[in-house]
Amino acid sequence: MNIAEFLLSGMKKDLILAAIVGFLCAVLILPIAGNLKVQIPYSQYLIIILPLLSVLGMWVAYFIAKKIAVIYQVAKFVLIGALNTLVDWGILNLLMFLTSVTAGAGYSAFKGVSFLVAATNSYFWNKFWTFKKAGQPSRQTESTGREVLQFFIVSGIGFLMNVGVATLIVNVLGPQFGFSAALWANVGALCGTLVGLTWNFLGFKLIVFKS
Repeated sequence: MNIAEFLLSGMKKDLILAAIVGFLCAVLILPIAGNLKVQIPYSQYLIIILPLLSVLGMWVAYFIAKKIAVIYQVAKFVLIGALNTLVDWGILNLLMFLTSVTAGAGYSAFKGVSFLVAATNSYFWNKFWTFKKAGQPSRQTESTGREVLQFFIVSGIGFLMNVGVATLIVNVLGPQFGFSAALWANVGALCGTLVGLTWNFLGFKLIVFKS
């Protein structure tokens, strides 16, 4: 299949959305890296590189999905997961930057706030893109109180896993390997995110947005 046929196959919208997600990720990465004082090589080009990589990832997933159908959906979920992670970390780092609080109860509260903002972002992207059936009209008209309730139950469990793992690593283990308190706080956020993302994909696919 050439590029023209691919675009005519109905995937053009997915490529555009993937590029948008990549752009948003680039925009969020820069202030997070700045707060952590981490130098990212060629950071000025991220707003170009990440959208292109996102589009390329969707392109590759499209062809792999011809053999393993779920891969295309997983690719979307991973992109949205990356965006949600950066929304999560962005809010967390903003709150830590504004208050200079990087541990204790304040950190746990900040992590909870950042996760809830990311979860709201997750709901809309996953409902109307990741788990929306191709070729069917928007599921907005099919939205019910039950679906919303299921989403928040699944997300609530993911929230407990995410915050619990992050808090355990940050407040119980404490900084390891010579990491600064701020950097270790983000390590905790990463571990919590990985656990939460795994749970959320299974919950969203099998319970909330199931066919």
